[in-house]
Amino acid sequence: MIDVVIVRYGELALKSAGVRNRYEKTLVRNIAAMLKSRAISYSNISREWGRIFIHTADQNASRAAADVFGVVSASHAIISDATIESAASTCASVADGFVKDGESFAIRARRSGNHSFSSHELAVKCGDAVWHMLESKGIAPSVDLSNPDKEILVEMRQNKAYIFTETSDGVGGLPIGTQGKMVSLVSGGIDSPVATWLLMKRGVEIIPVYCNNEPYSDERARQRTMDCIAQLQKWCPGHPFKIYEVPNGANLKMFIDGCERKKTCVLCKRTMYRIAFEIMKIEGASGVITGSSLGQVASQTSENMYAEISGLSVPLYHPLIGLDKTEIIDIARRIGTYDISIQPAGSCLAVPIHPEVKAKHDSLTKEEEDLDIEGLVRYSISNAKVSKSE
Repeated sequence: MIDVVIVRYGELALKSAGVRNRYEKTLVRNIAAMLKSRAISYSNISREWGRIFIHTADQNASRAAADVFGVVSASHAIISDATIESAASTCASVADGFVKDGESFAIRARRSGNHSFSSHELAVKCGDAVWHMLESKGIAPSVDLSNPDKEILVEMRQNKAYIFTETSDGVGGLPIGTQGKMVSLVSGGIDSPVATWLLMKRGVEIIPVYCNNEPYSDERARQRTMDCIAQLQKWCPGHPFKIYEVPNGANLKMFIDGCERKKTCVLCKRTMYRIAFEIMKIEGASGVITGSSLGQVASQTSENMYAEISGLSVPLYHPLIGLDKTEIIDIARRIGTYDISIQPAGSCLAVPIHPEVKAKHDSLTKEEEDLDIEGLVRYSISNAKVSKSE
């Protein structure tokens, strides 16, 4: 039996009172949206200083709340009066059937507010109540404060006490919707969905942009990307994505036919940045997110990454820049995009056999002099397919 889910947050507590209040309200809305998306019923969501409470008996509510950006942890709890006697009695009730014969237990207690007893006294009183209850059931009690088999936790606040036995670790970060909007260049690979998720975790609303390379890629690549975007959307119900699917195949053909072949990928990246920047301005966003990780592929050497942005005024964010592939894969598994990203989709056929790894910015700008780059970008934007995620 549970009465409520206690939701705890971290960074929000460091904000000024006004900002904190605004962020808390956003967090409450996001929690409500997550509960709705998982068909979890609740009577209401209330706030106290430092805590949010979901009033529900649904056993799935704690995990749902923990998956909301900004939440550090969540616990199903039973409510008691804010007295040491009531908390002790409730702990004994919780322990009945929870602590088995031969198992050790420990009470972990903490307080906030003004009380006539200390946290230690609260823990001792609750421990005594559990001890005597177990003895009355013919169970030989055993206390182990270092490594108990079972823990009962007590959080005593000013007006209520909350007793619980488990805590779901939260995703952390900041509530999505508190840090503006950014465009994210998303493909169906492993990296870009992870980069997108990491900025979502920092409170950013996302505008996914997929540069469709057909005929140099196939429908499988497109579908894999859309499936990744759909999985990312599950992390932020209440903030539906506005998705741009931009044709990029004609741009690639122009680079292949009219430029030094090994420069195709770096010229493509510069063009994608320009496209993303134009969409950023259209949407009133404030940045462009990439999945670049330094040195991971040919286009992501330090020389290439410098050349790709030379002369461009695009505010780029590279959240994966210092992560290795193993770290990125670990996050992809955690957020549910890895199994999607490893589905077969074929490679981009525009990639040269020997791609440029040490591009010079002046050589790229010279290549672009003979191309109508602005016209290519305008064409891609004007022929973009725009859709809303569900």
